[in-house]
Amino acid sequence: MTGTQPPRTIAISMGDPAGIGPEIVAKAFRDHAAATQGCFVAGDLAVMRRAARCIRREHEADIPVAVIERIADASRVPPRCIPLLQATPALEPPAWGAISAAAGRAAADCVVWAAQAALRGEIAALVTGPLHKQALAAAGVNHPGHTELLQALAAASAGVPAGRMPVRMMLANDELRIVLVSIHVALRDAIAAVTVDNVLETIRIAHQALLPALGRAPRLAVAGLNPHAGEGGLMGREELEVIAPAVEAARAAGMLASGPYPPDTVFMRAREAPGHPGEFDAVVAMYHDQGLIPVKYLGVEQGVNVTLGLPLVRTSPDHGTAFDIAGSGRGDPSSLVAAIRMARRLSR
Repeated sequence: MTGTQPPRTIAISMGDPAGIGPEIVAKAFRDHAAATQGCFVAGDLAVMRRAARCIRREHEADIPVAVIERIADASRVPPRCIPLLQATPALEPPAWGAISAAAGRAAADCVVWAAQAALRGEIAALVTGPLHKQALAAAGVNHPGHTELLQALAAASAGVPAGRMPVRMMLANDELRIVLVSIHVALRDAIAAVTVDNVLETIRIAHQALLPALGRAPRLAVAGLNPHAGEGGLMGREELEVIAPAVEAARAAGMLASGPYPPDTVFMRAREAPGHPGEFDAVVAMYHDQGLIPVKYLGVEQGVNVTLGLPLVRTSPDHGTAFDIAGSGRGDPSSLVAAIRMARRLSR
């Protein structure tokens, strides 16, 4: 960094080395030079070289991997070449599609390194390749996914308990934005997490995150928990006793929140499509599958996962490690490229 100019460099963590993360990263650098300009990979040299080989086209050489020692060196690497900063101890690439502690540890190392760089202000944003939760657990990582790991790192950096660093997951594409009250918990625990405080906190985080991006207060629809949003208490009282009071408190604080709306129709109302302007800028969903199914149904290839509430910008593709096709070269980088573009917009 020089002077007072903020960094523009974006780090991409490679993801689980046994999954499609490294190969979609390699494809992004090979096929989307404009999008990946100013990016580098926080990963492992042997893993990224193997990924470059697995996506090689007939009669073409492997896309080169250039090892960099400093973040600033990424800008000197030519297009269609992968700048690689070794962010984990050198790894023997694991078998494709195999769950292993070594792979989970390497993937976590890369996320931790890049997150700490972002928290120090050395990079503009972090784009994360997909992790495998069982591999993380095998490595002894006490967090089920990126969101919880990044929350813990950010809280530690700020010197506060993780509970004082509330974060939320937003899934977004060109048609829908969904912000979740709870993330990776069992369904019965997700229902228990629908409290006035949690719903209100989710609305507040969504409002604060989308306000600068939209240049105005976002219109936030809040989904109900029960069928038909409880049908006036006939199918559950959470809407009356929990969700509606949270919406009222948000509106009293000046936020454009409304609901609760029946979950089976609110996503259609919010969808921005040709000839159908969305009624809302985002939907607050009560739990993981309620919100993610409609976004993913519209196409995971353009979906982006954004962590809201962190003191850093973090995005990721809206899919997992795809162990079943890892190493085949068939991984689609579209969602990763969309995540890079989203990270660049959010970090301006």
